[in-house]
Amino acid sequence: MSITASTLLTATKEYKFLTSFQAIFIGVLIVVNLIGAQKPAIFTLDLPSLGIHFVSPAFGACIVFFPLTYLIGDLLAEVYGYEVSRRVIWTGFMALLVANVMVQVILVMPHPAEWTKQNLYEQLFANGWRITFASIIAYTFGELCNSFVLAQLKVITAGKYLWVRTIGSTVLGEAVDTLIFYPLAFVGTNLFTFDLLLQMALFNYTIKVVWEILATPLTYLAVGGLKKYEGIDHYDEPVVPSFLRRLGALSRSC
Repeated sequence: MSITASTLLTATKEYKFLTSFQAIFIGVLIVVNLIGAQKPAIFTLDLPSLGIHFVSPAFGACIVFFPLTYLIGDLLAEVYGYEVSRRVIWTGFMALLVANVMVQVILVMPHPAEWTKQNLYEQLFANGWRITFASIIAYTFGELCNSFVLAQLKVITAGKYLWVRTIGSTVLGEAVDTLIFYPLAFVGTNLFTFDLLLQMALFNYTIKVVWEILATPLTYLAVGGLKKYEGIDHYDEPVVPSFLRRLGALSRSC
């Protein structure tokens, strides 16, 4: 079935799973940013009979679910194309902004004097605006880089070697996301020490990449089934994101 990205964007009702993937993507994006990003977590393994006691480095609790956004981004770019994947990403950003505005309004609403939990709400959510904007900036560059690389590798490899596309795009996209997000969201706050923040950033990136590698068989099954069920296998012509084209034009005019 031959179809262009512009045609697909105006005919999404024909595709049963596109809306569902968008809903999952938006839900995960909101929860991991408003709740999961601010909590450090560890993994422990105790097997006294074997003399094993393992405690992992600290990592952000959001890492348990956040890689789903990249997996869904891979599915959308691979099956529906780069333009559709980008549209879902921008929709997710808008939902995240709306959710954060609602949280901040709730925080400043007056409360009865006998209610003593206001400080707990502020500790949990007062930094939400900074996390939201850091996430949007980081994800803009990280996920768009992920989708762009995935789409271009599909053209270069003629649709073969899906594992190269999913893992390669994630390695680059997650590196960009991590390098931007943690400094913008937390440097200068009292939530984490610098050493703990650095540990979380490095370990989170490692987990994201390992998660993508382990999820490769699932990605193969999901992509193959989705292409067959939807009757589409979109190929993007080599493209350059519009903001990069504008930067290139500006540099040439200087």
